[in-house]
Amino acid sequence: MNVSAEQELRVDPLAAAQRLLGAIVRIEDVALRIVEVEAYGSDPAGPWPDPAAHSYPGPTARNTVMFGPPGRLYVYLSYGMHLCANVTVGAEGSAGAVLLRAGEVIDGIETVRGRRPACRNDDRLARGPGNLGNALGIRLSDNGNALFDPNSRVRLELGSEAEWVSGPRVGISVAADRPWRLWLPHSGAVSAYRRSPRAPAVGSAGKSTT
Repeated sequence: MNVSAEQELRVDPLAAAQRLLGAIVRIEDVALRIVEVEAYGSDPAGPWPDPAAHSYPGPTARNTVMFGPPGRLYVYLSYGMHLCANVTVGAEGSAGAVLLRAGEVIDGIETVRGRRPACRNDDRLARGPGNLGNALGIRLSDNGNALFDPNSRVRLELGSEAEWVSGPRVGISVAADRPWRLWLPHSGAVSAYRRSPRAPAVGSAGKSTT
């Protein structure tokens, strides 16, 4: 296991999100370069309280991986149909994770096209967290995988630090204006921003803070 890489993610969610941009995630013959991420924090007792995070209610059967060591895969089912991939960050016991929102296919493109037959634009094959999970072939059984273990089905390789842009997170109704969505500005695979209709209006009294 690459302990030094794991240590690099033993930081706050925003710093970890910056570090994960440009990383490579691999499953079997498919590899994606991560070009868009979203950071999520902890429960109220933790160092980064975040009401939009799955960890906010405290440890549960669903989110227990978020409270474990950094560098683990946290997988959840969204809308009963999309499997979304996250990387745990921060020290063990302090929940935090980074959602992998979009990637560029760098290996196994024919496999990915087979999984996404309706997609005619290669930039869109892994655009959006559900599509990214589908492109990779993520399974619920991958939840908890140690991403820096060479024997893991799902493996992560950190790259060099890259220039990034930040903005509000997508589709959430609380802490909606926290600028914890980061992306590589020159990638065509980055998704469009969509604000949740349930989120407070920008500039209203309900606006969230960092």
